[in-house]
Amino acid sequence: MKPPLRVMKFGGTSVGDAACIARAAAIVKSAAAEGSVVVVVSAMSGVTNRLIDAAHRAEAGEKDFLTTLISELRSQHKKALEALVHDPRRAAEADKNLSEVLAELDRLLQGTALLRELTPRALDAISGMGERLSTPLLAAALNELGVPSVPISATEVIVTDPHHGRSEPLMDHTRRRAEKCLRPLLKDGVVPVVTGFIGATLEHVPTTLGRGGSDYSATILGAALGAQETVIWTDVDGVKTADPRLVPEARTIDEISYNEAAELAYFGAKVLHPNTLRPVTAAGVPVWIRNSFAPEKLGTKITAGGVSNGGGVKALTAIRGVTMVTVGGPGIVGLTDVLARSFAATAAMRANVLLVSQSSSQNDICFVISSADEKRTVEALRSAFAPEIAEQTVEHVSSNSDVAIVAVVGENMHGIPGIAGRTFTALGREGISIIAIAQGSSEYNISLVIEAAAMQHAVLTLHREFRLHEPASASKARIESDSAEGVSAAGKSFTK
Repeated sequence: MKPPLRVMKFGGTSVGDAACIARAAAIVKSAAAEGSVVVVVSAMSGVTNRLIDAAHRAEAGEKDFLTTLISELRSQHKKALEALVHDPRRAAEADKNLSEVLAELDRLLQGTALLRELTPRALDAISGMGERLSTPLLAAALNELGVPSVPISATEVIVTDPHHGRSEPLMDHTRRRAEKCLRPLLKDGVVPVVTGFIGATLEHVPTTLGRGGSDYSATILGAALGAQETVIWTDVDGVKTADPRLVPEARTIDEISYNEAAELAYFGAKVLHPNTLRPVTAAGVPVWIRNSFAPEKLGTKITAGGVSNGGGVKALTAIRGVTMVTVGGPGIVGLTDVLARSFAATAAMRANVLLVSQSSSQNDICFVISSADEKRTVEALRSAFAPEIAEQTVEHVSSNSDVAIVAVVGENMHGIPGIAGRTFTALGREGISIIAIAQGSSEYNISLVIEAAAMQHAVLTLHREFRLHEPASASKARIESDSAEGVSAAGKSFTK
């Protein structure tokens, strides 16, 4: 019988300094006593942002800051290494690894500054250096605790397509690489510590999985190796009923389904990368969200079925930094391919469409994208509809970045009468205007576009309306009572 295999991912705050890395190493040591473990590591907190900023400054021709940046990164990681590792041989080996990565980073940034050109390929190579710096630290800390461990670059394991900045894994190739690279280590009782966020093409060109992609790295490896579970260690207790920064009384959800968690991640919940659950869904492998600063807490378990609270609203999420793009004009009613052409233009820009809505008159089609994609997407749409704009069949392609999305998420919400009505009534009572509405056919969410300034007010209002601060047992009983009352009221109304 094979020993259980667990993939454990530690985010940036969970490896933010020497104390955090020591805590992570202790968690891994405890897990390694029970079975095989693969660890996935993010960059130390804030490092990836600094690397991306440095890449863009280098593109602008700035060179004077580069020496300071390399020196500061060396000092930050060397300080952690000295606090974690006291064996001279292990310390020297980890320090050599750090020096090699920093030398490569310096060459990449110097080359970018010299050419004044930052290609997507170069940006991926630069932005993934943070993980390559943190991985040797955790591996060395584990060895110091007596747990055999080696740092592994995911460029040797995770094979991706060549779409830089938001690449996707090629799972068949990744499975073969994982079996070849990681399985022998696991059989020998060694803990591989793998860089999160990054991968490489079949030609070994470095790529990245998108910001926050270390979660995705963990479930990719979990699926590739047939792990029994994946644990995402972060700085929160689990998946909350809402962002606690917006709703202080937000409660941790004990168990949630893949579909519900995916909806929350897609619409801005920071606890998960939107693609995290894709690799494990088919196999039904559970994913845990746990707090590395409070490992005694169980966190949230994400499973195929989750635990029903009666079919009502389970959580809320909200996202800023989005733009609503509208293609409008009375003439588009006769354009049978307007949706196809709109989506083709956005897809060509690799813009992620978060929400789509269309007026009943079909005079306007609007969709919401990340604000980072706004300029090039609007330009692409105007180019795609240039003949119609010239003929005034399409009057405008406009954008509004002063918006936010609020999503009401729960399993099978269509089974509970009045959820949409209560949502709109509660917001209307507070004077919050709804700009656009969308509801997926899965009916796991109702998504609302509102003014960005009203986002927190809207989330607080809905959290109170659906009493999400209540414990799950009380919430389920209340929902069943509300449902019965709703059916009874509907019957009385019908008889009238």
